[in-house]
Amino acid sequence: MELSTQSGEIISLEEARRYTHAFQKRNLNEKKAFLVGAEILRKILEQPGCLGIRIYNGFCEEDDMQNRVLIGVDADGKDMETGIILDKLTPCPPGCTSSSLLM
Repeated sequence: MELSTQSGEIISLEEARRYTHAFQKRNLNEKKAFLVGAEILRKILEQPGCLGIRIYNGFCEEDDMQNRVLIGVDADGKDMETGIILDKLTPCPPGCTSSSLLM
C-alpha cells in the first residue's frame, strides 16, 4: 500500500453506520467514539515532514478504559516518535450526543 497525504477513503454515511453499528453490537461495553480537537490535530499535521496521522488503540490502566494514541507519520511510514503524540481524547459516552446516526 502506497503512503501519501491521500491515504484513507471517503465513505458514505450508510457505510459508516454499518461499521459503527457492527462494532457496537460486538463490543457492548466499549467506548463508541473519541473526539480530538481540530487545533491539537493541526499541531501534529504541521510538524515538518508529517504525511498523516496513525491512530493506535490503547488502554489506560489507571482509568480502566480504552483510549486512542495519535502520532504523526513521515513519508517513510515511520512514526514521528520525537514529535507530538496525543492522548486524553474525549470519550463517547459520556462526551457525545446519542442523536448521531452512527450511535
